[in-house]
Amino acid sequence: MRLSVAVLALFASIAVTIDAAVYFKEQFADGDGWKSRWLESKHKSDYGQWKLSAGKFYGDAEADKGIQTSQDARFYALSARFEPFSNKGKPLVIQFSVKHEQKIDCGGGYVKIFPSDLDQSDMHGDSQDGCSIQFPDISKVHVIFNYKGQNHLIKKDIKCKDDELTHLYTLILNPDQTYEVKIDNEKVESGSLEDDWDMLPPKKIKDPEAKKPSDWDDRAKIDDPSDSKPEDWDKPETIPDPDAKKPDDWDEDMDGEWEPPMITNPEYKGEWKPKQIDNPDYKGAWVHPEIDNPEYTHDATMYKFDSIGVLGLDLWQVKSGTIFDNLLITDDVEEAEEFGKETWGATKGPEKKMKEEQEDMERKLREEEEKSKKKDAEGDEEEDDEEDGEDEEDDEAEGEQEEGETEGEAGTKEDGDAKQKDEL
Repeated sequence: MRLSVAVLALFASIAVTIDAAVYFKEQFADGDGWKSRWLESKHKSDYGQWKLSAGKFYGDAEADKGIQTSQDARFYALSARFEPFSNKGKPLVIQFSVKHEQKIDCGGGYVKIFPSDLDQSDMHGDSQDGCSIQFPDISKVHVIFNYKGQNHLIKKDIKCKDDELTHLYTLILNPDQTYEVKIDNEKVESGSLEDDWDMLPPKKIKDPEAKKPSDWDDRAKIDDPSDSKPEDWDKPETIPDPDAKKPDDWDEDMDGEWEPPMITNPEYKGEWKPKQIDNPDYKGAWVHPEIDNPEYTHDATMYKFDSIGVLGLDLWQVKSGTIFDNLLITDDVEEAEEFGKETWGATKGPEKKMKEEQEDMERKLREEEEKSKKKDAEGDEEEDDEEDGEDEEDDEAEGEQEEGETEGEAGTKEDGDAKQKDEL
């Protein structure tokens, strides 16, 4: 029995592999060849320009090359076409890697799939799309589906990666109307289209005919009717200070009638309220009865898109530098997972190491610059001290010279006086 199960599992695995389809794959591995496959929208005349780059840090200089936004404060609109397909009866898997090495702090953007009849030259933010994932917009990952011509945003908050490294984002949409969002090949959210989006009206609504009965008592506690306020309860909140005395120099003609300052009354008990007791007539909280919503109709095909044929990048960037790579659309979850391991998974470690080495080098350079500045400042102080010392020596020498000259003048005068006395 165990052997039979194993053989069946093996055949099932082979069947899945054979039936798996990859509808779109882009790794930007042929230099500028990507420019022939991707078309820039002309909806605006000033869309930002893309360039092929692995960025400032990477795990593999060639394998990590993707298309990077290159101009600040610009919209970007770029798309690629592929053979149209329908996801009817099978999973739809959309996957890509993205790196925000510019420390993105404002801006957003979408990886979208469009119907095959999209005019790529006029693609823009309001173009009708099938479904989309918004790459990290400050703190969230937005998942949006277009249903009957309207876009619907997921009601759950999905936290994104907010560092500057490359991360892998995956959206899985299943034919049973369930979904899964993965980041770095790990599930971060899942659920159903009907529960987590407002595509359909609610199944149940409050009965518009139902009203709370007028005698319905929903008070759990009531005032005790037997409780009464004590006669000595009412005391003023403040009273004149009994220990205060009118100052001796108080002049009523000048200062007016003296009044003692007010203090808190120690006998004040606050506002009286009767004690609370259980309400004997309490019936509990009234719950509005619900009925089936006549506007609700189950739709088992919400997940289905009839003719998917274009993948687009629709962005707004305040600070440019975002890199997209390893884009994949398939119907096989395992294929996407393996592709993620072979691409992002193979280079994530070396990329992180290179970034850390760069940061370490930058830190050391900053420390050296600070030391150099400190040394220059100390040198300037020493020069100032030497100049001050030389000035003091000059002042002392000048003082000694002046003193010597004074003494010489005095000696000459004394010699002259002595000679004059001898002549007399």
